[in-house]
Amino acid sequence: MTENNDSIDDAALKRLDLRNAFTTQPPPLDFVLPGMIAGTVGALVAQGGAGKSWIALELAMAVAGGPDLLEIGIEATGPVLYLPAEDPELALRHRLFAAAPQFDDAAREQLAEALEIVPLMGRAVDLMTPAWASAVERMAEGKRLVVIDTLRRFHSGDENSAGDMAKLLGVMERLCASTGASMLFLHHTAKGAALNGAGDQQQASRGSSVLVDNVRGGQFNLSGMTETEARAHGIDPGERRQFVRLVQAKANFGAPIPDMWFRRADGGILLPAGIERMDDGGRQGGPGANAQARGGRRGA
Repeated sequence: MTENNDSIDDAALKRLDLRNAFTTQPPPLDFVLPGMIAGTVGALVAQGGAGKSWIALELAMAVAGGPDLLEIGIEATGPVLYLPAEDPELALRHRLFAAAPQFDDAAREQLAEALEIVPLMGRAVDLMTPAWASAVERMAEGKRLVVIDTLRRFHSGDENSAGDMAKLLGVMERLCASTGASMLFLHHTAKGAALNGAGDQQQASRGSSVLVDNVRGGQFNLSGMTETEARAHGIDPGERRQFVRLVQAKANFGAPIPDMWFRRADGGILLPAGIERMDDGGRQGGPGANAQARGGRRGA
């Protein structure tokens, strides 16, 4: 996985054939998630407790061939590797048990075959070391998606250092290149963004801007419902903490999907909320309300 910068064979580096590129139709882009093409690194950003691990697990299950509970739109499926390093195994088992009623027997069997979950809490995982980079590379072989939960648990660098984060992203990109998998890392929002209600913005990501600017697989942000949003959607302010909004804050390939609202169900699982903005007269579907694109897709 590592490269010795003193012995780079520049003559062996592949050159793009421009004549062929000008005249030959390339194959269509292969989207693993909306805005994330195969072989790229993307991010899911949220403050602690917002539900990003639930979103990640549900995305992983959908890509692995299970039901698309989030109704986000999965075009093709394949094996998935989910690496949770923040939660204990018991908490992971509780999530899976809470999700089980959403699946029939065939879906459960499909997930048992195609979704590999490797709990890593308590291990000093560091992708910037050859040993751990190689271990993840071996596990990621043949996978369509690899989920890193959370990024801080997978390196020993300084998140505010552009140099350290560029090196870390370089390792993840090499993992994608060598295995063909896409990689989605979970990350926390900066404290200032969370306090100022800017958790849905592209630059809400904690640490160096490299973690935003250099990520080519897109960025999803997850944020809780504010009191203003609760009033706008006709939700009792006392219940607003049951709702979260998923925003595609960055999409390098294709247009971003509409914002999506989810509600916490039994066990914490997030399901489409099916809510719309209210107009000034208290009616649903007023000015500014987006048409429902699919299931739970809604305007903010």
